[in-house]
Amino acid sequence: MTQDVLGHLEMHIMEVLWAHGESNVHDVVDRLGRPLAYTTVMTTLDRLFKKNLLVRRKSERAFFYAPRWSRREWEQKRAGDFVAGFLASPQASGALISSLVDAVGQYNTALLDELEDNIRSKRLELAKRGK
Repeated sequence: MTQDVLGHLEMHIMEVLWAHGESNVHDVVDRLGRPLAYTTVMTTLDRLFKKNLLVRRKSERAFFYAPRWSRREWEQKRAGDFVAGFLASPQASGALISSLVDAVGQYNTALLDELEDNIRSKRLELAKRGK
C-alpha cells in the first residue's frame, strides 16, 4: 500500500468501487453522480491501480477495476502504517502511545477497556512465541 493521501476524486472513486464492486471506467463515470470526463476517471483509476489500491483485469478492450482491500482492511492498513511510522522514531513513539490512551479515554471508556484487553492478548501471544 502507498503512504500517499488520497485526493477527493480518488476517495470518491474508491467509495464507488467499495459499494459496487468490480467496474469498468464507464460504470464508474455513471455512478459518480457528477459530470466528469471519461479520461479523467480513466486516469484516476489508473493512478489508484499504480498506487496498489486497485486490481484490474482486461476484458476485450476495457479494463475492469476492483478494490484490492475492503474498506475496513484498507483503513486498518492505513492506521497500521501511520502507527508504524511513529514507532520508527523513539521520540515520537512515547507521545503517540500517551496521546492514544488519552484520546481513547476521553472518547469511550469501553474502548479503553478493549484496548487493555488487546494489549493483554498481544502479550500472551508474544509470550507463547518466546518473544
